[in-house]
Amino acid sequence: MIVQYRPGFRTRRSLQRWLSATTCIVGLFAAAIPVVASGEEDADSPRHILIADQFNNRVIEVDRRTHEIVWRFGNGSDKPGPDSVVGVNDAERVGSFTLISGTGIPSSSPPLPGCSDAVNGCPDNRVVLVDRRGRIVWQYGQAGVSGSGTNQLNTPVQAAVVNEFQRRRGLLVMITDQANERVIVVDRARRLLWQYGTTGVAGNGLNQLNNPNSAQLLENGNVLIADESNNRAIEVTIHNQIVKEFTAGGTLNGVAFASRLSSGNTLVTDSNNNRIVELAPNDAIVWEYATNTMPGSNPNPLPTRAVRLRNGHTLISDQFNNRVIEIDRNKKIVFRQGVLNVAGNGFDELNGPYDAKDIGDFTGLSSPFDLDDADW
Repeated sequence: MIVQYRPGFRTRRSLQRWLSATTCIVGLFAAAIPVVASGEEDADSPRHILIADQFNNRVIEVDRRTHEIVWRFGNGSDKPGPDSVVGVNDAERVGSFTLISGTGIPSSSPPLPGCSDAVNGCPDNRVVLVDRRGRIVWQYGQAGVSGSGTNQLNTPVQAAVVNEFQRRRGLLVMITDQANERVIVVDRARRLLWQYGTTGVAGNGLNQLNNPNSAQLLENGNVLIADESNNRAIEVTIHNQIVKEFTAGGTLNGVAFASRLSSGNTLVTDSNNNRIVELAPNDAIVWEYATNTMPGSNPNPLPTRAVRLRNGHTLISDQFNNRVIEIDRNKKIVFRQGVLNVAGNGFDELNGPYDAKDIGDFTGLSSPFDLDDADW
């Protein structure tokens, strides 16, 4: 596992700065089974939010009204297995299934939260599709194995199901394979159909990426990539040509996520600057929000994801403030899951949440592919 890269940490130095400033709590959780209470609203209601709770090694679905967990996958183990996921960075609901990126946790001294092995780290390196009963029904990558060959990944940080790519139909998954410096598309049979980025080569030249952190298939057939350590978001064609580049006038630092909005603007998580920015097609900043200005905030929370919802609000994964927040157009917080700058695993607590999405509201993201149990 390439330890100099860590989603949410630009360098080992920034990782250590965060460790010295923050105390994290790690716990174990119950097995990955549905926990929907009798009489509760349907678990696929848009009022539910899916959260990749990174250092708690779990994906949870929470009810907005009560903050209660209504479904989860991940038993808290730092060993990847049929009921566990390690260092999860991304999750999205796909029909009745959940697509999860088991990124893993790198070695560090002292060890990072969620990992007991300071020397070897706790790799996962899988993208898994899980049903409502917590069963893995499809997987790309091998548990704990870092590689770049067939059915191998190295620090997969994000995955999205795309229902059509290069005129092919069926289950296609776009994976941001960070430490392999590439974005790939694979099919249900685990065949590689497309790749951007030269495997294992970090750079900013043609067909090169540096620590990519997300990818989105756009309506025009191009792919928008958050090229994190190159401090840019790029739009590339399926023929691997860069057609647009976004840097906010050269001010971006650590592009952790990027998505194209219906307006044509691009929403970017500018992680090292602790802000979310919306960029016009000409790269000008038209809106921004900083996540480190509240009293008691971590001074360097390194937000990782921002998703624009249909109602115009923005859902933000405020990573080392250990919370997910939704802000309205006036930048007022209208929803919060997690306690500001307090890591935990109890009620309404999170530990380094890396990703959050409103279930049923994929504005600004690739549309979910409609799968059901009959497909498996």
